[in-house]
Amino acid sequence: MSERVGLSEALGLRPFGKTAREARLAILGDATLPRSRFGLSSLRQFRPRYGVTLWLGGKPEGRRVPITNLYNYRQPPPELGWSVRVTDVEDFRGGRNTYDSHNGTDFAIPPGTRVVAAAAGRVVRVSSEYHRGGCKIFVDHGRGLVTTYNHLARSMVQPGQDLRRGEPIALSGYSGLDALIGFPWTPPHVHMNTWLNGAYVDPFTPVTRSEPSLWRRRNDPAPAAATELSDAEFEPTAWNPAALTALLDGCVDAATRREIRDQPTLEQRAGAALMHANYFPTRFGPGAATARAALHGATFPRQPRLDLPFSHEDYDGVVFTR
Repeated sequence: MSERVGLSEALGLRPFGKTAREARLAILGDATLPRSRFGLSSLRQFRPRYGVTLWLGGKPEGRRVPITNLYNYRQPPPELGWSVRVTDVEDFRGGRNTYDSHNGTDFAIPPGTRVVAAAAGRVVRVSSEYHRGGCKIFVDHGRGLVTTYNHLARSMVQPGQDLRRGEPIALSGYSGLDALIGFPWTPPHVHMNTWLNGAYVDPFTPVTRSEPSLWRRRNDPAPAAATELSDAEFEPTAWNPAALTALLDGCVDAATRREIRDQPTLEQRAGAALMHANYFPTRFGPGAATARAALHGATFPRQPRLDLPFSHEDYDGVVFTR
């Protein structure tokens, strides 16, 4: 099931002044943020078969969600700038279904599709950064696991809200600068990030590794069944104030420090710190990785906990493109 969202809302264009400033920052960079990098290989993101069909509300793979980009295991150093080029890449299957700086999973769906919580949790942040994924929601699942849902059209939740597995949290779109550049040839999608112990990880797992997948169905994620939607298995993270202080002390951007400190609760300050330290790592010092992990109070192992972030009424599973 999908709801109608206008093109401006789907693209996240308002407020125009803010989006214009953030678009300029992505292109030109500043003293703490390198400019983004594009090239001819970036044209691989143009997929007319999926893009046009999805923008028109179609589902080119029926009840299977196309995955158009996977996590890149060979990401360049963030000091070089965010790269949408395809130079040195490898996805979990050993293929090239990704690009240089891609740190999540792209699920291509029509705008207005319901996005749901991949597991029980609590909303720790709702924000919009036009130069980094547009409108997005951050959910703490406890035991070191956080998921983020990017390029949304409309949030349906608030920080501090507890969620059941499979509970609707947003309507999808394709908000953010990359959508405007590629419209309508790049597919609208939800970019899902998975963080474990404060760092980006791939929810899928290579067959060459013995570590568990974070998906409950290993590398074949599916929506939670209707009988599982009352799942309330969730222990909120006991956020570590000392680690938060360490992250703030290492932040070199005054506006970022203020934004984190102005959040009303420790939980929301931790969510803001995780977002900024992961999305804008060049604004933090060399100890940021250690402080991010310490925010969770302990180090937790990979466990199969996540489902596909869409309703069982809309989809059955996924299909890998390319």
